[in-house]
Amino acid sequence: MLFILSPAKALDYDTPAGHVPHTQPLFARQAAELVAVMREKSPQQIASLMKLSDALAGLNVARYEAWSPKFTAKNSKQAALAFNGDAYQGLDAKTLGDSQLAWAQDHLCILSGLYGVLRPLDWMQPYRLEMGTALATGHGKNLYQFWGAQIADYLNERAAADVSPVIVNLASEEYFKAVNRKALKARVVSCVFEEWRGDRYKIISFMAKRARGLMVRYAIENKLATVEKLKGFDAEGYGFDAGASTLDRLVFRRGQGG
Repeated sequence: MLFILSPAKALDYDTPAGHVPHTQPLFARQAAELVAVMREKSPQQIASLMKLSDALAGLNVARYEAWSPKFTAKNSKQAALAFNGDAYQGLDAKTLGDSQLAWAQDHLCILSGLYGVLRPLDWMQPYRLEMGTALATGHGKNLYQFWGAQIADYLNERAAADVSPVIVNLASEEYFKAVNRKALKARVVSCVFEEWRGDRYKIISFMAKRARGLMVRYAIENKLATVEKLKGFDAEGYGFDAGASTLDRLVFRRGQGG
């Protein structure tokens, strides 16, 4: 099985990575092409394009100016350690052992507006470019058109080693839309995380994001190889709800329900 996560806006380049192995990003050429497009834009254009404050627009102008086609220990950090949003706090990659990181490298793909797909140990330079950004390039009017079938083709290559390939979708709708479903050959299983609020179960965004990271952590710790094994996920009070689930949509809930 391959697990798919979204990236995070929050980044941590202050905490040293330590003696963690690294790999080079797979789509560095495409990233360089996008960086070249971003460098042509003024801070005001970037603020408008990505709906950022002036301060954040300035920060990202500086990031794109500093971006280099050569990834080094000075300008980069392993993706799973650099991302610092809710999902990555749930994953808590910095506490994984070497063999666990190696398993994650083989089974986790992080979707990215700039880098296409990142493996956990791929070096990544700091950036912000959400997949839903309407960035016009020579390939189309937005990043979905820029990436086209490239991401699905890569996932097909990765999943081809399995007799019955399965992709576990733990990404947001914005990011999973970048996977061309017509080109994708693997079965897709999505995981949904809900909380009891008032009189019914609801998806609470930041809690669901954290739970996605917790699910990846659970998969890594238990080296999960089948969809059935996903149902054992019980971190932080979640439990599988068979009645609310379907074959390819697994629902996990917590809280007191009536």
